[in-house]
Amino acid sequence: MPPFSILDLAPVPLGQTPGDALRRARALAQHAERLGYRRYWLAEHHNMTGIASAATAVAIGYVAEGTSTIRVGSGGIMLPNHSPLVIAEQFGTLESLYPGRIDLGLGRAPGTDMRTLRALRRDPAAAEHFPQDVLELQALFGPVQPGQAIRAVPGAGLEVPLWILGSSLFGAQLAAVLGLPYAFASHFAPDALEPALETYRRHFKPGKQLQKPYAMAGVNVVVADTDAEARRLFTSAQQSFTNLVRNARGLLPPPIDDIETYWSPAEKAQASGMLACSFVGAPETVRAGLAEFTARTGVDELMVVSAIHDQQARLRSYELLAGLRGAAGPGA
Repeated sequence: MPPFSILDLAPVPLGQTPGDALRRARALAQHAERLGYRRYWLAEHHNMTGIASAATAVAIGYVAEGTSTIRVGSGGIMLPNHSPLVIAEQFGTLESLYPGRIDLGLGRAPGTDMRTLRALRRDPAAAEHFPQDVLELQALFGPVQPGQAIRAVPGAGLEVPLWILGSSLFGAQLAAVLGLPYAFASHFAPDALEPALETYRRHFKPGKQLQKPYAMAGVNVVVADTDAEARRLFTSAQQSFTNLVRNARGLLPPPIDDIETYWSPAEKAQASGMLACSFVGAPETVRAGLAEFTARTGVDELMVVSAIHDQQARLRSYELLAGLRGAAGPGA
């Protein structure tokens, strides 16, 4: 079983506030650190009432301040929303405060709708410049060159590790060409997972950061003492994805007894397709599913998402998951 890490969208449960969600996130990171998870990432989304991690660098700093060994980072920063210099300064600051613990995962999707993208003052065509922006960011984290007029302060010379995130072949090709680690968003967009991994490994070129391919896959995991209890907890995620299909995003709903009463057959097909890489059940059920998944994909690390409404049930799920392979070990 490969190492486990956590992707947290800082979901806001129904009846709670974004502040509650961020405090839940830090408590989960502290719990994950004790259990030996390798890294804890937060993701950038905007104008979504159910996600509290819009100011991603700030949230990362809050989590990093409350932990001491686990790697903390972004899964990811949506680089077209920002200038590379600003991201280099933000993550250079984080690396200066928490040295050796910061990851910078980069995506090219906006993480929001087009109207909000315009409110961010970004050009909708900025995603076309994503490869050049990644190269610029790499240079800003590298050693200062003679005559270099623009530097990230802090940031220059810190070599913050970069990851490329993606849900298509584009990100796989870019990560391969640049010799960077690659994380695939199979927790919500699983269709191209295996072709993307094959493309990444086939075209990988060693770089300064990485000498051989390193691939991570996102998976939804809910573990409880029984299969029935886990399936009930998972209905929160199933409702959320159904609401996404309905274009009715909102707060993370509590679980329900019968998900079949919530979605139509068409909604079930669409939401279940997005959630295809989900492993739900008692520990042995989840162990078997994850073992088959990792054998089939050969991924080097699993990035686990658990949209569980109740905080104690969420902490318990990650505890039971960690027990499937023992401590995952603090991360390299």
